[in-house]
Amino acid sequence: MATSSLEVKSAKRRFPYIAVIDEDQEVRDYVRESLGDEFTIRLFSGPGEASETLEDATPPDLVFLDCHIDSDPSGESAFGLLTRIRKAKPFVPVIMLSCSADTREILKASQMGAAGVLLKPFHKGDLDSVVQQYFCVSDQESPGLEIREIPLDGETSFVRASKRMRDVESHCRLVASTDIPVLILGESGTGKEIAAKLIHKMSPRTQRNFLKVNCAAMPLDLLESELFGYEPGAFTGAVKSKPGKFELCNGGTIFLDEIGEMPTALQAKLLQVLQDGTFSRLGSRNTVKVDVRVIAATNINIKAAMAQKSFREDLYYRLNGFSIHVPPLRERREEIPILAKYFLARNASKFDRESLPISVTLMQALLSYSWPGNLRELDNFTKRYLVLEDEQAIIQELHPELSSSSVFTQTDRHESSAGLKHLVKGLKGDAESVLIAKTLEATGWNRKAAAAQLQISYKALLYKIKQYHLEPSEIS
Repeated sequence: MATSSLEVKSAKRRFPYIAVIDEDQEVRDYVRESLGDEFTIRLFSGPGEASETLEDATPPDLVFLDCHIDSDPSGESAFGLLTRIRKAKPFVPVIMLSCSADTREILKASQMGAAGVLLKPFHKGDLDSVVQQYFCVSDQESPGLEIREIPLDGETSFVRASKRMRDVESHCRLVASTDIPVLILGESGTGKEIAAKLIHKMSPRTQRNFLKVNCAAMPLDLLESELFGYEPGAFTGAVKSKPGKFELCNGGTIFLDEIGEMPTALQAKLLQVLQDGTFSRLGSRNTVKVDVRVIAATNINIKAAMAQKSFREDLYYRLNGFSIHVPPLRERREEIPILAKYFLARNASKFDRESLPISVTLMQALLSYSWPGNLRELDNFTKRYLVLEDEQAIIQELHPELSSSSVFTQTDRHESSAGLKHLVKGLKGDAESVLIAKTLEATGWNRKAAAAQLQISYKALLYKIKQYHLEPSEIS
């Protein structure tokens, strides 16, 4: 099944695009008049009118959707359209407009992935408060996040939003047009193979094979035959000739994963290929010449391996024509919300399931976790979440102390509030203050970095710090 796409989007775009979908023309006109000239606003009376626009390559940055649309000529309800938007455009926030304070309706909207519910009748201040969370309309210094997805092979994509991963993309693009060997460094699960595929995709070899060999997964003899092929009689069971990955990859790119684990006895043969493109199959004296781009990756300290004589220095210098370091996820935490939603959408599509929402509390747990397994662990987390459909079990697994988060324990104090609107507002404030405090802690109280991670403007963050009386000394 096709995976969902992310949009190339910049928070610095001058006129953010807002779609308003409501049967009531007075509501549509009021939103347009209230938000003034800082936004591109398009108005629709129902899902049928809005469908074509929502499927454009450049979708809205924010959608206001009336909960009570049930007589649209297209036959699609508001919640049907919400489901379609969340599946096709998971990064587009949808604010549901409702004239009812029915708890079940609010809960349904939240469970189906709505970013929030705005109760009618609302005022300009309510609209301003909503859009302030998503756009840096008056703060040119806010760094923002540029979300970018580059599809690679129909199943995986290079997804990035942080400056460090923009640098990785730039380095991949820079080296792609050359044929020099590339050494990709980084912890296990950071996305080294994805970076290798990106280099191949942007290179002149993109129409030829890209083949991966895991050098740590096979013993010496099997790895040698896998890479270089063999002739009949080369070993027991070799009854016919077989080309190796280097021959199958002629004209393309070979990716040698975990190169630091390659047996030393095989390193000299690889060095020969890097020098002149020649080798011999097992059991043969005939020379085979190939034209192959070599990209290697490792999660070990290669220089330490050279000092211990387990990795050849001459091979290292041949492989290290250009090196790229892929940072661990804990060093680019601002990408966690983006990547979590991306993996959820992709895996929901794979499993033929509806994607699940990520609550503020669950996002707090994701941001607080260290992610030793990096992207691979985050991907697996989203798969477990889709299977279990149990937010509390996932939170406890990731970060046990958050299972009794103050977001939950604050509920009782609001139960005697004057009404549902106050209850929802109070709970939202509790959750929001906890998330902001955790994010500030994670960024060492770097307010601009925290604003970028939270995807709000710098001025909005300063306002919320004051609103919730947050101070560095109060953050444990």
